[in-house]
Amino acid sequence: MPAAPKPKRDRSRPRTYSAHDRDFRMLEAVARYHGSSKSAMITGLIRKEFWRVFPNGTETVPPDAGAKVSEP
Repeated sequence: MPAAPKPKRDRSRPRTYSAHDRDFRMLEAVARYHGSSKSAMITGLIRKEFWRVFPNGTETVPPDAGAKVSEP
């Protein structure tokens, strides 16, 4: 039985980015080391930094249900 399609808001969207050749090679090396794609590596780093900077989320990005948040 095929999996149900993801809701439209959860679908991946194609993105492009530019970087110097050295930065691109560094990203490739780190992604290969962790066994993930470059896109997954960038996304993971952004998520990690977002929650470090905004531990309680933002107006447009609330914490996940059941997430432990600190009171301001």
